[in-house]
Amino acid sequence: MKRVPGLWVAIAVVAACGGPETAPVEAAADAAVPPAVGFERAEPLPPLPELFDCLRETGGTLVAAHRGGGAAGFPENALETLQFGLAQGVRVFEIDVATSRDGVLYLHHDDRFGRTADASGYVADTDWADTAKIRLKDIDGEVTGFHPPKLTDVLLWAKQHGVIVELDRKQMTGFRNIVEAVRAAEAEHNAIMISYTDDEAAEIAKLAPELMMTASARGDRDLARLEGLGVDRTRVIGWTGTREPDPPAFERLLQEGVEPAFGTLGRQGERLDDQYWKDGDGSEYQRLVDDGVVIIATDEPYRVADFLLADDEGWEACARR
Repeated sequence: MKRVPGLWVAIAVVAACGGPETAPVEAAADAAVPPAVGFERAEPLPPLPELFDCLRETGGTLVAAHRGGGAAGFPENALETLQFGLAQGVRVFEIDVATSRDGVLYLHHDDRFGRTADASGYVADTDWADTAKIRLKDIDGEVTGFHPPKLTDVLLWAKQHGVIVELDRKQMTGFRNIVEAVRAAEAEHNAIMISYTDDEAAEIAKLAPELMMTASARGDRDLARLEGLGVDRTRVIGWTGTREPDPPAFERLLQEGVEPAFGTLGRQGERLDDQYWKDGDGSEYQRLVDDGVVIIATDEPYRVADFLLADDEGWEACARR
């Protein structure tokens, strides 16, 4: 994992100035995200189907930070957390897209505030002007000076810094609105849509045939079913679950020219992340790489990215060629 030293300056500035006493919340909420200090604008990513084909063919793997990679001092689904993750070498961030009562798309996971935000009430019942003022909590429940970011600002940030965001639609949000935001930001090479059912995959394919998506698939029969619904397999990343690795399924997908994805995330104490790090060596993640997994979605993105070499090697070979 290659850390980006200049980003620490930006993170320190944001952390120092992000509190409600020192930062004008209303202005910050509507402003475009500035470039991170000391970090030059990245070259545009290649089209994602090309990038993922390259990763599959060269044995590269991407570490995806679940819910943006929350950590001590950094809330899940916060733009400052994404900057922190990028500084630590993470290039893929799974984020959750909610909608305010007045139709603004922004990052938040739960139906209600409270668990990750210093507020109460339902997300869908709160206007953006009030949502923008809410302070977010880190993974330890400590209130920070950070606020929910607009999806548009995150997409522009991803495009500027050459990283990928996986967009997880929450129930109050429509795929169409997310697709429109991606197109408006011209971030098609930086966004992957997440589907949970074949019907959702079909809807995404109809709305945005140009976008990559994750869809549940473990072999040719699943892919054929998706193709029958109008899904282009060249834009599919095969999601294979979070319970147990399935190397035969990984191999079937690879033979079909589709990149396998697997998640080690989940409920704390039950997730594979906890089991894999119990002995401290992380060898199970390398086994996933060796078995051909191209995306590892994890609640421990910093440890996994630090442990693996395939993420740096794959990114240099395929994203920066």
